[in-house]
Amino acid sequence: MCHVIVTCRSMLWTLLSIVVAFAELIAFMSADWLIGKAKPSSSDELDNRTGGPQEPYRPTLGIYGRCTRISHMQFSRRDTLCGPYAENFSEIASGFWQATAIFLAMGIMILCTVAFVSVFTMCVQSIMKKSIFNVCGLLQGIAGLFLILGLILYPAGWGCQKAISYCGPYASAYKLGDCSLGWAFYTAIGGTVLTFICAVFSAQAEIATSSDKVQEEIEEGKNLICLL
Repeated sequence: MCHVIVTCRSMLWTLLSIVVAFAELIAFMSADWLIGKAKPSSSDELDNRTGGPQEPYRPTLGIYGRCTRISHMQFSRRDTLCGPYAENFSEIASGFWQATAIFLAMGIMILCTVAFVSVFTMCVQSIMKKSIFNVCGLLQGIAGLFLILGLILYPAGWGCQKAISYCGPYASAYKLGDCSLGWAFYTAIGGTVLTFICAVFSAQAEIATSSDKVQEEIEEGKNLICLL
């Protein structure tokens, strides 16, 4: 018989697992990993909102995507265009970024799988006599290691020609040059930290759903058990 068990700690772990997976996925897909050096706009290019000259803009560069501005000469204005600069994996600007993409993709796939499974832990707490919480916590720890490897390798690619074209000639491995780090990089770091927090917290979710109080309510014949 399926017993639906909901506790504060198990629900918090589930929510954090879903948030972490989405955060890492969004960061990976974003082009805002590097913010390039400012590029001045021509005096005849007009701001769409104010009608005056546009302020200098800073293009952004991701692992496989970029955002820049394209000119509309007919209307004397520019629009931001975002999309992948690499049509296939081999066209990613740096071998280090290719490795980063592989490690991040593996970590994110594991996190998305755990996030999907975590939704069903309210009904199913074990598989083949193994606690789902413990298994998911182990997987989250492995995913965190993949994410760390990806984030460590990413700055090593700052010396590639693509990064130099955005960050200037002083950019090199682990040196930003004229660039700054974008929100996607910080989001990936924050998601990695939360991944390890989830891995540790999964043990608390297991303890909460297998407590004596839960067992008592199961013995009383309750199918829906909610403990705050």
